[in-house]
Amino acid sequence: MIEGVIVKKLVKHHDDRGFFAELVRDDEHILDRFGQASWSMSYPGVIKAFHYHEKQDDLWFFPSGHAQVVLYDLRKGSSTRGETSVFYMGEDNPIVLLIPKGIAHGYRVLGQTPATIIYFTTESYNRDNPDEKRIPWDDPEIGFHWETENR
Repeated sequence: MIEGVIVKKLVKHHDDRGFFAELVRDDEHILDRFGQASWSMSYPGVIKAFHYHEKQDDLWFFPSGHAQVVLYDLRKGSSTRGETSVFYMGEDNPIVLLIPKGIAHGYRVLGQTPATIIYFTTESYNRDNPDEKRIPWDDPEIGFHWETENR
């Protein structure tokens, strides 16, 4: 596991009306601070990768669909620099994933339905000076193979 990454397994409380689950609470100290909450949808097969931040942490949750989430540690001085972690997130694995600043991250939508992501950041998006550095999805340094191998 990449140093500083936090995975929180969600607990669903079911009854005859449906279910309820807490995503993140201030007393868990997962986020240093709250900046922004965002919501996005991507179609099957789409790869959104890679990018990283220098100032903000991200907290990701996929309430519908399925995604293969890939993290790569770019941080100088990190004990896990150069390591890759992969998480399978979505409606069948409801987890919240903290992605610290300096970790390149991206995802591929799995299956035949779109995936929805809700994410929280410790900083609000600044259109004039965005804290978002891009790396190609097929970057040779990261060297991640995005194709499904176990068909």
